[in-house]
Amino acid sequence: MARVIPALALAACTALPAAAQDFSEGSEANEWGLWGEQKARFEARVVDPICVLSSQCDDACAPGRQSALLRSADDALIMPLKNNQPIFTGAAADLAPFCGQQVEVDGLMIENPENGATHVYQVQRIRALPDGEWAVANRFTDDWADAHPDAAGDGPWFRRDPRINAEIATEGYLGLGVAQEEAFLKDWLGIE
Repeated sequence: MARVIPALALAACTALPAAAQDFSEGSEANEWGLWGEQKARFEARVVDPICVLSSQCDDACAPGRQSALLRSADDALIMPLKNNQPIFTGAAADLAPFCGQQVEVDGLMIENPENGATHVYQVQRIRALPDGEWAVANRFTDDWADAHPDAAGDGPWFRRDPRINAEIATEGYLGLGVAQEEAFLKDWLGIE
């Protein structure tokens, strides 16, 4: 036990410089007014988080997989859960083309111990290193439109998405099932 405490203290001290590093320098990210947000621009490798965490890498970077950022400065695994669009879509479409590559990203880091958010990132711009051009992280709706040419029309994409519409037809808007939803709307809201 006497050896463990000094070893833990040494490990904590060596982690302090990376933990205290200010990643806001040079950031051009737009603030969104999110609780615990900080501008953050850093270099990272785009990775498949399942591969990094479990060493199950057979399907690493496969289509439809989530992407993460392994930050170069401190090897922290950063989860980019949002892109730059005002709709709540993930960043997978923007990061997937860079999987396995070194990139520089600019966006907002969310660190909020009160709700457990740590290393959560909203990527706004991305570029391949060493000298790639910056690209705005907003590919989702274009990729969605390319994948669903028969769903073109007015209004937000999710109102026309065949998968979403099929789920609503089966489970209702509240996810209770159509019959249960009709009963709920009648009983609670007086809607028939």
